Order: sequence, then structure tokens, then C-alpha cells
Amino acid sequence: MDDKILHTLEYRKILNKLMQYTQTPMGRLEAEQLKPSADFEGVKRLLQATDEAANVDRLKGIPSFGGVSDIRPALKRASIGGILGPSELFSVAATIGGARRVKRFLAAMHEDEKIELLFAQSDLLSEQKHIEDAIRLCIDENGDVLDTASSELATIRRELRGGETRIREKLDSMIRSSSVAKMLQDQLVTIRGDRFVIPVKAEYRAHFGGIVHDQSGSGATLFIEPESIVAMNNKLRETRLREEREIEIILHRLTALVGDIAEEMAYDVDILGGLDFIFAKARLARDMKATQPRMNDRGYLKLRKGRHPLISAEHVVPLDVELGNQYSSIIVTGPNTGGKTVTLKTIGLLSLMSMSGLFIPAEEGSQMCVFDAIYADIGDEQSIEQSLSTFSSHMTNIISILRRMTPKSLILLDEVGAGTDPAEGSALAIAILEHIHRTECRMVATTHYSELKAYAYERKGVINASMEFDVQTLSPTYRLLIGVPGRSNAFAIAERLGLPGAILEHARGEVKEEDLRVEHMIASLEENRLGAENEHERAQNIRREAEALRTRQQQELEKLESQRDKRLEKAELEALAILDKARKEAETIISDLRRLALEEGASVKEHKLIEARRRLDEAEPAPRKKAAVRSAVKAPRQIQAGDEVKVHSLNQKGHVVELSGAKEALVQLGIMKMKVRLDDLELLSAAKAIAPQALRHATTVKRTRDEHIRSELDLRGANLEEALMEVDRFIDEAFLGNLGQIAIIHGKGTGVLRTGVQDYLRKHRHVKSYRLGNYNEGGAGVTVAELQ
Repeated sequence: MDDKILHTLEYRKILNKLMQYTQTPMGRLEAEQLKPSADFEGVKRLLQATDEAANVDRLKGIPSFGGVSDIRPALKRASIGGILGPSELFSVAATIGGARRVKRFLAAMHEDEKIELLFAQSDLLSEQKHIEDAIRLCIDENGDVLDTASSELATIRRELRGGETRIREKLDSMIRSSSVAKMLQDQLVTIRGDRFVIPVKAEYRAHFGGIVHDQSGSGATLFIEPESIVAMNNKLRETRLREEREIEIILHRLTALVGDIAEEMAYDVDILGGLDFIFAKARLARDMKATQPRMNDRGYLKLRKGRHPLISAEHVVPLDVELGNQYSSIIVTGPNTGGKTVTLKTIGLLSLMSMSGLFIPAEEGSQMCVFDAIYADIGDEQSIEQSLSTFSSHMTNIISILRRMTPKSLILLDEVGAGTDPAEGSALAIAILEHIHRTECRMVATTHYSELKAYAYERKGVINASMEFDVQTLSPTYRLLIGVPGRSNAFAIAERLGLPGAILEHARGEVKEEDLRVEHMIASLEENRLGAENEHERAQNIRREAEALRTRQQQELEKLESQRDKRLEKAELEALAILDKARKEAETIISDLRRLALEEGASVKEHKLIEARRRLDEAEPAPRKKAAVRSAVKAPRQIQAGDEVKVHSLNQKGHVVELSGAKEALVQLGIMKMKVRLDDLELLSAAKAIAPQALRHATTVKRTRDEHIRSELDLRGANLEEALMEVDRFIDEAFLGNLGQIAIIHGKGTGVLRTGVQDYLRKHRHVKSYRLGNYNEGGAGVTVAELQ
């Protein structure tokens, strides 16, 4: 992209904003060198990376690049055998640590929210923690070599501290002496050139021995090393030289470690700079309230509420424009200071930003195109004194554009044909625009010439546009109106400013009739447009109100449904609790009945059965509904001993043993006999010719442990439903007979019967465990169950 175009469209100012959000020198350099790209797939990847970074910023914030610095010069020196200083080595360790933190941050983020591009980049960062630990063990954050760097260094420094202590004690005792104190300027010990000295008055130099190392600016004080500590200072100096040599050995060892990973670390630094740059783009997008545009390479551009990023939010007027679908060229007409130039720069700058992988300040749904180049001729100086130079400059730029443009270029022309005779200028402008339009590139041009309104109206693929002007306030609104040519508004402005009516009428008379018709047409179009916009605004308001009402209704509905669900859930829990209680009570009742049956046989005491029935009724989870009207209920006198009847309250069938008075009958229900009211009975079939003695004997039959009870059940040939019914009856008989183990023969076959039987046994309350039969028991064709 031509640097002149970038300067004209103020692209550099966007980069300056972007650089403010970088955290590393490498990221700042990438931001400074950013250029628009004509590679469609490359631009899509850049925007995807920015979008991923924006999502990370929104969910968890920007990762910190603290400690990361540009260590590439130090890495290069280490790789060729140089020795790095302590501060350089610590910068290497800090960068390794920063890289590790960024890598782990993005890896954790990728688990929650997929960030394919950022994760792929961060995953390439190497892990060099052993180098970082080695450096941090030897060097602190101030760049000082620590005593822990080596045992030899620790020994040397202990000697240094001991020697310094002895020298200070020697000098302290000396300056406290009354004979020496009078010769001192101050009673203190200081250092000059790594030698301990004391400040002596100049007049006592002859009386005070030792070596003079320095003097004050006035010459009144001499800094003298007494003879008694010269040897001690010399030894201290030798120890310091040993310390320097040991430190050099340590630095050489650490530099060698860094040199071994110099290539990997240089690659890591590049990756960190790229990640920092991507997150800077996300921060810029958040600051500008920008969105990701949809990109295409077919020359289509659609801006929805696009804003110039360098104009403050309080003053910027959003721009709606579409180019490249029904028309490929827009001719914007209208007076000066109406915002035409800002419109051109907005379109051009947002195109450059999107082609650089930056979000644009526009609403969601905006579409931008990847052009092979953007050319602009935009100049603001338009004065009579500079007309020749202005025209020449414009023509030079336009000629250069005509030579280089292609069908995939975007052309922005400001005041085309200006700076010369109006007749010639308009003709030249039409010719230039026609040539560019035939090239099929995308073009937006501004002009003052009214002749271009007719050209845009007549030419297919070219459309008029104008900047809105409020005649009442005599000020532009800076809104772009597509499809409506601009009006000069000269007469309206002059009239509002107080120009005499006679002069205005004379001026109107000088205007050609066809020009007046054009002005009237434009005025009519503008009036219709304003009316349509008002209607559209009303419709939008109504739609918003309807949506707000629908949202409130939806919220109320959701609230009611939530309350209903909570109440239903509460009712279900209560019902489950009641049902569980009833089930446990029923189990207890059944156990008691079985125990009674085992203890007393079939002749169960009447009062015990009545008590069991009462407890069963009380265990019901809800009040029993009133029984439906029974049909064909016979009169109590029609029921006789031996009749088959149905007991409605128990929903069971039985036989009448005998009548007990006028209102009750003794009914045989299975192994139980109980008294039931006659109005609770329904006659099913009349009694057969059975002697009363036989009925009475049937009630006294007892089942004892000595009675033969089957311990095996053969189900072969039965279907699953029939088999499970037989298994249920078989288990009850075995349980009542106190059998500890039973065998169920189901055969091998397809395994359906075996699986169904074993599933039923697993859930049965009386089954303790089950297994397949042993070899001598029938193997896989038999299931043996242990009863509780």
C-alpha cells in the first residue's frame, strides 16, 4: 500500500493508538510496522485472531506480559560466546517466566472457550524453567549476584565482610582517641577508591602519617588512609579481586546455558511479541467500541453506523453506505463544510483498518472488502490564489491513480475537476469518472458541479448522494443521503441571512428553467425522503415498543411457569414422601399378615384382619375418591353363601362363606376370611351346587412346614411375561414355606428368559442373592436364588 495514501487517510494515527496498548517492545514494533494486506485469507486469519483476543479480554481480561522484554540482542551475544551481565541474565529469566505464564493462561482459557489461533501460537512457546531457576538462584531482581551462586563466592564474601568489620573497628578506635580527634574534620569513616579513609584537616597533614587518596573541593580536608590499616586494605582489595573473578566464572556458566537455548528463546520472543500485538488490537477494539466486519473479496462494502475513529464520540455522525452491489460508484454533491471529505476518509480508513486485521467502529453486520489497493486524491486547500497549483496537484495524483488502478481497487476522489474553469472542470470530471467506472473498480467521488448529478442519474451502476443540510439552522447535519443529489441551498441561505427579496428574485430569473426543474425535483425528493424517514422512525418506535411489551410478557410467562414448576415439584416431593410412607406401612401390614398366616394357618382371627384393613386404609397417600356408580348391583338379599362376589373397597374377588346377619357376610379372599358389608359386594356369579360342608372344610386348610413345597420351577417354553408371573407366585410360596434356596430352570436358548428372570430377582425384596447353577445343578440353564 502506498505510504502517501496511508498518510492521506491518517492511518498512522490509528497505529499510534494501537501502540499505546502494547506491553512489550516486540509488540510495539509489530504495531508500528503494521500494513494493510491484500491477501483475503490472511486478512480473515488476522481478524479471527483479533476476535479470539477480544473474547479472552471479555471473559478473563488481557494476559499479563510482565517481565517479558526484547532479549534478542543478549541471546545473539550469548550464542557467539560473549558474557552476559547480571541484569541481562535476569531479563532472560524474567522473559522465560513471562512466557510460561502466558502459555498457561491461554491453555486454561482454551479449555473453557475455544481459541484455536491463539492457543496454537502459545503452544509453540518452549518450557525453559530449568534455565530460569538456575539464573534466579544466582541473580536477584536488582541485577546483583547472590551469595548462593557458588560456595566459593559465599566464602569470599564472608571474608570480605570480616575484613571490612576489622578495618572499621580499627578506624573507629582511632577516631575516638583524643589525640587524633582534634586533627579530624569529622569523626567518621568513609571510602575513597575501595579504600577506607578518614577526613583529616589539611593543617595536620605533616603530623598525620598515611596515604592521601582525595581532598575536598576547598582543600581544607584530606582523605587519608592511616598506615596502620594499609595492609588490611590491601588484603581486602585482593579479596575483592577474587570475588570479581568468581562472579565472572558464574556469569560465564549462566551465559553458556542461555547460549544453548538462544535459538528457541529468540523464537519465543517473536511469538510473545505477536501475541502482545494481537491483544493490543483487542484492547483498541474495546476502546473504540469496534466490531468485527465480515470480509469479502468481491468488491462489496456495507457500513452500518460507521464512525470515523479519530473524531470524538460526542461529535461523530454515523455513516450508512453500501457500495458494490447495485452500484459501483457514488457521486456525492453538496456545499462545502458538509462532511463530504470526512465521508471519503471514513470509508478509506475503515477499509485500511479491516485489511490490517483491526476491528472497525461500526455496528454488527458491517461488511468490508479486501482491495488490492486503495487510491485517494483528497485535498482541502481550495483558494483562488492557489487554483493553478491545486489543479496541477490534483491532476498529477489522478493521472498516477489511472495508471495503477485495477478492477479490484477502491478509488476516493475529493472535488474532482476543481481548481479550473467550471465548464471545463465539469467536463473533465465526467470524463475521468466515466473512465474509472468502465474499469469496474469501486469509486466514491465528491464534487460541486451540478452537471455530475445528471451524469450519475443517467449512468447505470452510478448513484447520486449528498450531505444533508438543515436550511432552518443554516448548518450541515453531516448525514450521507444515498440516492438524493445535493442542493446548493444558496438562495435559501441568502434569504435566511437577510438578502433583499428583489435581488433574490433577480437571481432566480437568471437560473435556467431546466436547472430550476432539477432543483424542484431534488427538493421534492428530499421532502419525500424526510417523510419516509419520519414514518420509518415511527415504525421503529412502534416495533421497539412491541418488542419491549413482548419481552415483558415473555418474562411474566417465564416467571409464572417457574412458579408453577416449583409448586409442581414441591407437590411431587410431598406426594413421593406420602407414597413412600404408605409403601412402608403397606410392607409392614403385608409382613404382619404373612406372619399371622404362618402362625395361625388359614384360620386368622377376625379382629386381627379388621385391624390390618384399618391400617391399610390409613396408609393411603390421598383420600380415596368416591366410588363410581356401580351398575348391576344386586339387592343384599340376593347374595347367598357360595356366591362369587367382588369386594369394591378392596378391589378383590372372593366367595361368600356365610351371611352374618342382614347387613354383613363372611367372605373368603384367598387364604383370608373377613366380614364385609353387603352394600360393598357385587354379585359376579351364583353359587354352584357345593355342599356347605365342603366350603367350611376349605377354610380350615393349613399349610405347614411339613407340607411338600416345590424348590424348583421349570419355565422352559414360556414367554417372558408368563414366566415372571410364575416366578412371583413361586417366590411367595417358597417364602411362606420357609425355603432358603430355590432353583429356576429357564434353559440356555437366546438368553432372553435368563436375563429377564435375573433382572426380576435383583429387584425382588425377598431375594438375598442369586447365581447361575453349578455343573451338577444345570449350569447356565438354571438360576439358583437365596431367599431372605
